[in-house]
Amino acid sequence: MAHLLSTSCSIKLSSSHRPLSQPFHQCPTKCLTFFTLGASKYPFKRFVLQGGTQQANCVVRAAVAPVSQETPTQSSSGPQQNSSEPFKPKRVMVIGGDGYCGWATALHLSNKGYEVAIVDNLIRRHFDLQLGLDSLTPIASIHNRLRCWQSVTGKTIELYIGDICDFEFLSETFKSFEPDAVVHFGEQRSAPYSMIDRNRAVFTQHNNVIGTLNVLFAIKEFRDQCHLVKLGTMGEYGTPNIDIEEGYITITHNGRTDTLPFPKQASSFYHLSKVHDSNNIAFTCKAWGIRATDLNQGVVYGVRTDETEMHEELCNRLDYDAVFGTALNRFCVQAAVGHPLTVYGKGAPLFPEDASGETVILENMIWKMFYLFAYDVAYDTRGYLDIRDTVQCVELAIANPAQPGEFRVFNQFTEQFSVNELASLVTKAGEKLGLDVKTISVPNPRVEAEEHYYNAKHTKLIELGLRPHLLSDSLLDSLLNFSIKFKDRVDTKQIMPSVSWKNIGVKPKTLAA
Repeated sequence: MAHLLSTSCSIKLSSSHRPLSQPFHQCPTKCLTFFTLGASKYPFKRFVLQGGTQQANCVVRAAVAPVSQETPTQSSSGPQQNSSEPFKPKRVMVIGGDGYCGWATALHLSNKGYEVAIVDNLIRRHFDLQLGLDSLTPIASIHNRLRCWQSVTGKTIELYIGDICDFEFLSETFKSFEPDAVVHFGEQRSAPYSMIDRNRAVFTQHNNVIGTLNVLFAIKEFRDQCHLVKLGTMGEYGTPNIDIEEGYITITHNGRTDTLPFPKQASSFYHLSKVHDSNNIAFTCKAWGIRATDLNQGVVYGVRTDETEMHEELCNRLDYDAVFGTALNRFCVQAAVGHPLTVYGKGAPLFPEDASGETVILENMIWKMFYLFAYDVAYDTRGYLDIRDTVQCVELAIANPAQPGEFRVFNQFTEQFSVNELASLVTKAGEKLGLDVKTISVPNPRVEAEEHYYNAKHTKLIELGLRPHLLSDSLLDSLLNFSIKFKDRVDTKQIMPSVSWKNIGVKPKTLAA
């Protein structure tokens, strides 16, 4: 797939390539040049210089200014750290910075004074084309987004377009930008996408695991003090019948005690890729002295941050479909267009009914209290957090980096809800806005325990200074009004689940439109 880049660029060629017909040092370092992506077995892997008979693999540093403006040259190395001072990152590379969490994070860090670079192969946009999906919100191109950011704030975010599974591209990017911290969002992030067919399962594992391995090797070879902040998922833990600790658990077995990584029970090929990432990062911290923080994030909701509110072209994406949409975002969009809220499986306990089918209220209240307190049962319960807290957590992790050789794990969420609790909250908020909100139970397409104990710890980010934005009526009103504003963009055919964990097969599958 070709992607045309026309902007003011700085170019660095790998020393392994011969010069073009004109010696490259005779070209101006700032030039108006056109690039497309050459064919390769990985999407978006290489850039090919047009007009020459030979191909040159290169890193493109795309300036955010329009081509008519001249952008001041910036030093590729950030402020020098005094060896006697604590390590404080100044230059942050955001891999996957064009995505939902990555875009909000890149803007937030830039606004806080960090020098930021986005690295992205733009494949998330390709997924929408591939599956016939679209964001609820209209999304500007990455180039227009960054030009807008500079126009609004005067701040520059550098752009590197390429695939981190291509180590040559990644290594040149590292040497060019010289990051003090890497925030790694650059993974296929959907469990349903990984369960569509064999091709998507293999892609997810390759893209996520190999990409992260390349980042680890790039840190080792080129920026050994660089702090890796990696986005994991609470889904790595599964739903064990014990409290979920933050990354590690101290156990006593046969009279001996040790602190070990918390057991993992991944529930999709996507979640398994995250488990593999965690194991690889833990090993390289131990073997190479890498400093890393794994942020096991819960389900994110919301779309607005202080930065994305500055201009309509900075607006973040909002997914509502059954492949990439998260629960609360999906519920709010469903309510806005009059579609019943889709609760997968039970979502909540079933209570006895009398002969006429009417619930015996008092009996049920007593039964429910006894059942929940006696058995500590949750019903499809997960941890949730506001997108504003995602960017806040990442900033806290960067500002308080891990030590060399340390592999930290933070559980990144602020509240726990069952899907039925979310549906009830959206129903009440919708009624205040005059919406007639209904809820339906649909067969759970996933293979997971619907009734389970769930209690996860999440104290470490609070201790670092996290100030949570808890789910409130005003937040729900805002999200519902936002959904109503863009409801004409909703394709209701994308709402119902179309991916089954049990029916995944080897034949490439095209989802029904």
